Amino acid sequence: IIAVITWLWRALLRRKQENDEIKEGMMALLHDRIYQACSYFLARGWCSMEDRSNLEYLYKPYKALGGNGTGESLYKKCMDLPLSEQKAEKY
Repeated sequence: IIAVITWLWRALLRRKQENDEIKEGMMALLHDRIYQACSYFLARGWCSMEDRSNLEYLYKPYKALGGNGTGESLYKKCMDLPLSEQKAEKY
């Protein structure tokens, strides 16, 4: 019985570690995407509604996973950019 409990405990710890690594990887990808998009929008000097919608779509799970710092700062700066009715360009 002890061997089975030990095996289950180790399997649970491995799964938790894998989940933590997946979470970190997802946060890194979201942060990179937010950073790239915000850098582009800030250099351009404006956002379209589509740009803001896409950025919000990226930011919500990033924040829910515990993201903050530069990602949050860039997001807020982009939300303060003036809106433009121009069609969003591919970046």
